[in-house]
Amino acid sequence: MGAPSDPAAAGAALPFDLAPVTVVVGHYGAGKTTFALNLALDAAAAGCAVTLADMDVVNPYFRSSEYAELLEGRGVRLIAPVFARAGTSLDVPSLTGEVVPAIQAAYAWQRASDGGERPAAPRPVVIVDAGGDDVGATALARFAAALAAGPGEVLYVANAYRNLTRKAAEAVAVLREIEARASVPVAAVVGNSHLQGETTVALVRDAVPFAQAVADGAGVPLRCVTVPKSAIQRESDGRGALAGLPDVYPVEVYVSPPWS
Repeated sequence: MGAPSDPAAAGAALPFDLAPVTVVVGHYGAGKTTFALNLALDAAAAGCAVTLADMDVVNPYFRSSEYAELLEGRGVRLIAPVFARAGTSLDVPSLTGEVVPAIQAAYAWQRASDGGERPAAPRPVVIVDAGGDDVGATALARFAAALAAGPGEVLYVANAYRNLTRKAAEAVAVLREIEARASVPVAAVVGNSHLQGETTVALVRDAVPFAQAVADGAGVPLRCVTVPKSAIQRESDGRGALAGLPDVYPVEVYVSPPWS
């Protein structure tokens, strides 16, 4: 699996070419859902027909399904766990049968485009918000064959300030556990280091070596580094607050703990 070279499909707001299917994995609380929401909304704004599949059937606190109104209001189709639509946080590992057809449609469009055809616009894109750690990623194993059938990507979100993965080796160990349980390889790392509302650009910059070390330890590239738009707005002095940060992806922070 690997991302196609299609800059136009990624849109100006995305710092990398978006694959037809992008799976977001990582440690609990690393910021997977915030990252997945931003990818989905930005891809939709760029003109793609976006489907966001919420595969987190374990953790009731950080689910894309909680943002159904936001997503659907901006043209993103949401595939949610069966019980999420009923407004419950019951941890019932139940997914609908819509995921595989969505993946297949995105791959079919890409194959047609790569083959010189002019498939009907808009381009279908699937973002998968997987559960945290190896336990949450278990649901992915059910879709491993469908994911491997085309040029999809699995992105591992790493947060230097997340308890239990503050050392690069610890984050790499979680990455390997996810790969083993989900039966899908990670293609790249996303640096998403944050401290919720206390995040500053300096904190993000200080965590870049951690993200790069995780990528190096896993033998994959560092795809991008996220920075909360709120931090940029607070600190920007017109002299390039983000200078020196690699492949910066400014993100809106939609997700916060329910106890905050």
